[in-house]
Parts: sequence; structure tokens; C-alpha cells
Amino acid sequence: MKTLLHSFYGKLSLTFLVLLLGMGVVQILISVQSSIDFVKEADQRMNQSLAKNLAVDFEPFLGDTMNMPEIEHMMHYLMVINPHIEIYLLDREGQVLAFFAEPSLKVVRESVNLGPVREFISQEGDLAVMGDDPRRLDRQKLFSAAPIKLGPEKDGYIYVILGGEQFDYATASLWDSFLISTAAKGLLIAVICTAVIGLVLFFFMTRRLRTMSAAVKRFEQGEFDHRLEVDSPDEFGRLASTFNKMAGTIESNIDELKRTDDLRRELVANVSHDLRSPLGSVKAHLETIQMKFDSLSGEEKKSYIDISLSNIDRLSRLVHELFELSKLDASQVEPQMEPMAISELVQDVAMKFQPQAERKGLKCVTVLPEGLPLVKADVGMIERVLSNLIENAIHHTEPGGEIRIEPNRLESSVRVSVSDTGSGIAEKDVPHIFDRFYHGPRVGKKSTGTGLGLAIAKKIVELHGGDIRVDTELKRGTAFSFDLGTVSPSSQN
Repeated sequence: MKTLLHSFYGKLSLTFLVLLLGMGVVQILISVQSSIDFVKEADQRMNQSLAKNLAVDFEPFLGDTMNMPEIEHMMHYLMVINPHIEIYLLDREGQVLAFFAEPSLKVVRESVNLGPVREFISQEGDLAVMGDDPRRLDRQKLFSAAPIKLGPEKDGYIYVILGGEQFDYATASLWDSFLISTAAKGLLIAVICTAVIGLVLFFFMTRRLRTMSAAVKRFEQGEFDHRLEVDSPDEFGRLASTFNKMAGTIESNIDELKRTDDLRRELVANVSHDLRSPLGSVKAHLETIQMKFDSLSGEEKKSYIDISLSNIDRLSRLVHELFELSKLDASQVEPQMEPMAISELVQDVAMKFQPQAERKGLKCVTVLPEGLPLVKADVGMIERVLSNLIENAIHHTEPGGEIRIEPNRLESSVRVSVSDTGSGIAEKDVPHIFDRFYHGPRVGKKSTGTGLGLAIAKKIVELHGGDIRVDTELKRGTAFSFDLGTVSPSSQN
């Protein structure tokens, strides 16, 4: 029972029952009051001419003096026939001159307010009018009234209370009992019927909500692939659709977190490996120099020191690239976009790597078409992209090969490509070449780089709103390319 009351269905049902009972009570009160008002108005209209008829019968006995014995005899006869009335004679100011009712009942009012009496006489009973009850100071009752001659020159009113004290005593218990029992029966039947129908309807209406609650529970317990069926366009349908979208987003984020965690583990492992090897080499060569310092020749000492310095340079480069990539990932570096001549930048970067290419026996060729428009980019960042791509090409191209850097104009951008005549990239390695610390070698080559150069280049190009493409063919070479947006002529002015 406690669980039911804590559920939405239980709360909704309880609220519905309380409202139903409240509306039933209000309806009963309105119905009872309407019935009473109806009975009162009907009673007054039915007895509208009662006082007028009695006045005709009384006037013969109201001459210079009232013939009280005859009047009382007539009233006694009338009240035996109709015991629910009380008859009063009023003067023109409303003073009670005489009354004809049960002797045991007392009159507590000496006068009656004539306002309702005149209203009743003037409107001819169109509406129920309440007048003073001579028996009680705290209530008014229905009446019938008519003018009457109390003497040759004396006017007054005959005032007939409808439903006198005897009638009230006789009907009070029966009326209350009847109303209560009728109202209770009607309310009970209405509540039971409406409650049963309402609770059944609520049960079916909240079934989808219970289904959604169960789905959320399953999702909480780890069933991230569970989805709700969207079978209607109403609020429940929209809620189900929203839940499905939310669940999909959460599942995607969880997968991304898992992938990120795997990358983090791989990163730690790769960094540990890449740091361990050069550090071990540096330590070994320095220990050799320390132990054999006197027996080593100057040439051997220089060789050991050069190897140690080379490993330290490699460590420094690895740390620098890790720091650079971490800033790019954290969006701590924003490109400073400005118009630039891509041909000049390509020429400068190619010249920087020309000596390194020549030492390996490679040709470094730049193809610079005329009339290339200015592009909008961060000069330093694009220089780093070109440097990484050229250095990667030099590393993976055999002596006698060629490296080609070429920008070409497109409709609204300039495409920059860096191609080589190396041995190409194995098909299984292509989807992973931009992954961090990925050392999948090209065919016939062993990678000796940090595995971060292409990842940094890809991140920089993405910050410029583009992407790096790779085209490769085994034994024919590889080409990397990316696009940069051009500057509109109006912006140049």
C-alpha cells in the first residue's frame, strides 16, 4: 500500500478520488439548495392567492368590531384542513393584531416588516419572497399576503405563513433523513462508478509511464542499448523520443570515454616506451664514459656524447610535441587567422628542408601556379603542418625519390598537397596513420618518429575548419592534402 501511494499512479488516483468526493459534496449541496429553492418558490406560487381568498372570507367578520368567536371557529376549521399554515392579521404599520395558530406556540415579534409584504403583493409571486416569522427572531419564511379591511376606515393585511411551526416539527426529521439518505446513496453510486472507470483509465494511461520508468531502470543498471518504442505523437511519444536521443548520446559518450581511456592507457604505454629507450641509451653511454673514461679515446668519447645528445634531442622533441598536442586538444590554442600568400609559405618551408632532403639523396620540388589568391589562416600553424608532412615524406622516401609540394586553386579554396614517391602505406594502416603514437610502418620501412606529427597536423587543419586527406598506392607513393579558404576580394581591399 505504501509503495502504491508513492507511485505516480497511486498519487494520481488518490488526487482523482479526493477531487471526485469534493465535487460530489459540492454537487449535493448545490442540488439540495436548488431543490429547496424550487420547493419554496413552487409552494409560494401555488399559495399565491391563499391570503386573498382568506381576506374575502374574513371581511364579513371585520366590521366595527371583530367577531373573534366566528373568526376563530373558521380558522380552526381551516387549520385542521391545512395544518402547515399560520394566519396573522396586521395593521397598516405591520403590528400583529391577532393570530390564529397552535395555542402552545408563542408570537415573539410584535410587528412584521411590510417591505416583503408589499413586494409580494406588487410582483404577483414571480419570485420567491421571504418574510418575517413572528415565531422566530432569527429567521424568515415563505408567506402569502393580501390587503384586508379591518373596519370601515381601517386598512390592514392578512399574513399567512406557509409551513408553520407544526409543519416544521413534523417534517424536520423526515426531510433531513430523506436528504441525507438520498444524497449519500447518490454520492456513493456516483463515486463508485466514476472511481472504477477512472482508476481503470488511469491504469492504462500510466502504463506507458511505467514502461518508461522500467526502461530508465534498465538503463541505470547498464543496459545502454535499451530503447523505448515511439508509438504516438503525444507527450509520452515525445518523451520516449527524447529519452532515446538522450540514451544514444550517453551511450556514444560512454563509448568515447572508453575509447579515450584506451587511448590514455596506450598513450602512457607509448610514452613510457618512447622515453625508456632513449633514456636507457643515454644512461648506458654515460655510464660507459664514466667507467672507461681513461681508456676511451677522444673519438670514442665524442661518439658516445653525440649519441647521448641525439637521444636527448629526441626526448626534447617528444615532450615538446606532447605539450603542443595537449594544448590543441584542450583548445588552449586558437588560430590567429590572417590573409597570407600560400605560395610564399610553401617556398619558405621547402627551402628549410632542402638540405635534409639533399643529404638523403631526395629531390624537393615545389610547383607554384601563378595567380593563387590569398588564403585566411594562421601562418605559424600552417607552417607546422607543412613541416610535419614534408618531414614525414622525407623519412619514408628512399634515396633517389622525389617530394612534391603543390598548392592548387579550387572554386573557393586552395588545396595544398605534399606527395612523395615512397613505397606507400599498407591498406590496414591507412585508418590509423593519424592516431597518436601509431607506428604502423609503410611497406618495408621501420618507423623511428614520435608518432605525433600527423596527429598534430590533423588537429591544426581541423582548427581551420578542414580535414587532411591521404591518397596512397603501394610502391608508387603517398600524397597528403588539405584545403584552406580563400580571402574574398572585398576583404583584401
